[in-house]
Amino acid sequence: MYLSPSKPTFAYSWPSMKSSLKQIQSPIQAELKEFESHFRDSMKSNVALLDKIMYYIVQRKGKQMRPMLVFLTAQLHGDINKNTHLAASMVELLHTATLVHDDIVDDADKRRGFFSVSALWKNKIAVLVGDYLLSKGLLLALENDQFHQLKLLSRSVKMVIEGELLQQEKARRLDIKEEVYYDIINRKTASLLAASCAVGASTTTEDPKLIERMQLFGEKIGMAFQIKDDLFDYGDKDIGKPVGIDIKEKKMTLPLIYALQNTTSSERKKYIRYVSKSEKNKKYVTEVINFVKASGGLEYATQKMLDFQQEAFDILDEFPDSDTKASLKMLIEYVTQRSL
Repeated sequence: MYLSPSKPTFAYSWPSMKSSLKQIQSPIQAELKEFESHFRDSMKSNVALLDKIMYYIVQRKGKQMRPMLVFLTAQLHGDINKNTHLAASMVELLHTATLVHDDIVDDADKRRGFFSVSALWKNKIAVLVGDYLLSKGLLLALENDQFHQLKLLSRSVKMVIEGELLQQEKARRLDIKEEVYYDIINRKTASLLAASCAVGASTTTEDPKLIERMQLFGEKIGMAFQIKDDLFDYGDKDIGKPVGIDIKEKKMTLPLIYALQNTTSSERKKYIRYVSKSEKNKKYVTEVINFVKASGGLEYATQKMLDFQQEAFDILDEFPDSDTKASLKMLIEYVTQRSL
């Protein structure tokens, strides 16, 4: 049996999400500006439909956490260079490809509050767009002889696909255990963040031990990131992700896994039945959310998220103090305090 932890306290209180991102980006502000310009250019196509879709994607870019990690982990070990910029572009191309494909798999109409590519142009075109982005990322590495970066990122894409298939398999049976959940989010989310940190470091150091530590650092951030994302499913605010969507899609996330592991056999069967029928009955979604909240599932998941956060801090503390290290610390905190 797991014990429900006490409510955690946080080390920082951000005045706003906008100001926190500016603080994080401060040591790499010029590099990010240059990256955005090059990335926009790299997305252009002489096929009119494709160019229109690429423009739509670029205009609705996210917070660019992965390029930030590439630049910051590179700067932690040396001077940012051409290869660092190539790595950031490759990471963002591959990440965008996985998002386009993910929306098809999830039958998602929206992404970050905007219509998904599949919703606007249908699945057939969205599949091709995702493939196009994937090929552009791979070609960028090959054309610049970045074989080590290609190996790291290709391994990450493989893990993302494996994680999605593992999650689909478990959604059918609703029998997921906590260790399997960690395996899924490690593959689906943490692997690309880990690769971002590893390829970033590899552009300014050849020390395999340092690159490996940065990969583990990114993995810990990714685990915390995904648990935070899963906690949004139980929120009360309109944050761009519909409340209860994971339950409707039968995704067994950590708060629910904890609740089911710490109840009676009859209650477990009842709420598993509710999850299996939640897509057709909104009442069941509400019942499951209330059950998870009453069980201490949110507190447990929050504590696990903070445990991964602390592990990331511990790795970062192995390095000398610098503005770059301070930004990475703020980025770790941002991951667990973001509103989406």
